Order: sequence, then structure tokens, then C-alpha cells
Amino acid sequence: MEFSKKTVWVTGASSGIGRALAASFSGEGAHVILSGRREDALQDAASGCPGETMLLPFEATDYDALPDIVERATSWRGGVDILVNNAGISQRSLAIDTDFEVYRRLMEVDFFAPLRLTQLLLPHFLDRGAGTLVQVSSLAGKIGVPMRTGYCAAKHALMGYSDALRAENARRGLTVLTVTPGFVQTEIAANALNGTGQRYGPNDDPVNHGITPGEAAGQILGALRKGQREITVGSPQEKANAVMARLLPGVTMDRMAERTGA
Repeated sequence: MEFSKKTVWVTGASSGIGRALAASFSGEGAHVILSGRREDALQDAASGCPGETMLLPFEATDYDALPDIVERATSWRGGVDILVNNAGISQRSLAIDTDFEVYRRLMEVDFFAPLRLTQLLLPHFLDRGAGTLVQVSSLAGKIGVPMRTGYCAAKHALMGYSDALRAENARRGLTVLTVTPGFVQTEIAANALNGTGQRYGPNDDPVNHGITPGEAAGQILGALRKGQREITVGSPQEKANAVMARLLPGVTMDRMAERTGA
């Protein structure tokens, strides 16, 4: 797949992997739509894009506003070629300490919001007979990780939805790439929800010592070029862990239990 002249829509584009993806696609000659909650942050992110950009701020869970948002995106340059569902929020709390409303928030942001945006854009892709959907999940969407029960649930749900969607529409021109990042140096841990729904805050979470957002973006674009359907983004060890989780699930479960002394 080549990206020159393509129109690429990236959510969660104001920081982290989303910002790096917007800059990378733009550097390849794509026209990029940057979405997120804050227009000022999107403007800053757009400054790193050498090509033509459109700022389209919106709240991911404002479902009533989404039809108009999709109309504006598809009208900008006559259509959207690639949608990257990247916006999301993580969690750092034990299940026994987590309020129900925190679980609801995680499912809304990490599962229902990308599902709804995909649902609204899907007729556009199918009518054109072509379209690419990039669903940014997580290794936590493949492995049950302590302190992330709600996040794991939402990301597992996103993987299941995306795999089924791919199967339904593979012969109708829809390409689906599911992305399962491991540790990437972003603010995802600092912005994670604790058990009461407050911001987790500055910390020395292992995610802070992962690969850079730019490296993650490079791996994702590489997967798109190769026509891959799923990719683990991260270090070689994390990629090996993803394989082990599939082949030796019991060993993986024991390792995860050791993280909390269970």
C-alpha cells in the first residue's frame, strides 16, 4: 500500500502514537485529518505534518455529533481512504478497588467510541469498494494484565469486533489491520484512570520505558505496506510474548499472576 495522495483520518492525533502516525502519513504524501478533543493540541500536532491537514476536533463519546463529523471528514477531499481508530484511555487499579463507573467509562472510550465511528464510516468504504481500517488495540487486548481489568475487557472486545468485521467484509474491499502495542513512551499511564476515575498521574510505569511513538508509527506503516492483518508493536521481547500468549496461554497466565503475587 502506498500513502501518497491518500486521505488518512487519525483519532487521538494530538499526542503519542496518534501524533506520530499523523506526521508519518503526512511525510509519505498523505492528506491527514487530525482528531482529538482539544483544537490547540491538534494545531500543535499539525505543525509537525509537512503536507495538507484538516483539524477535526470532537469528543469520542459524543455519539450525537458523530454523523456530522463523519460527513465533514468524507467531504474534505472527496472521501476517506484510511481510518485510524487510535484514541483511548487506560487503567491502573485492582478490580476490587475499581468503581463500576470506571468500567463503564473505559468501555465507552475504548470500545463503543471506535465501534460507532467505524459503523458510521463503513457504508462510505463499502460504497467505494475500498477502505482501510486501523484499529489500535493493545497487548492487553490479547493478554489479561493486572491493574487493567476494564482496559483489557475493552481492548479484547475491540479485537473481536475487528476480526469479525474483517471476515464479513474482506470481499467487499475493506482491509482491517489490528494493532496491539506493548510499551510505548506516551502519556497513557499518566492519563490512566485509577479506581475512582481520577487521573493516575506521573509515575514510573514500565510503559514509559518502551519504544518511541515514532518507532511505533514506523512499524504500523510497515504493516500496512505489507498488507498484514494484525501486528504487535513494540520490542522483540514483546512480540515474542504475544506469540507465547497464543501458543502457551497457561505460562502467560502464570507470569501475569506473578506480577501481583497472586
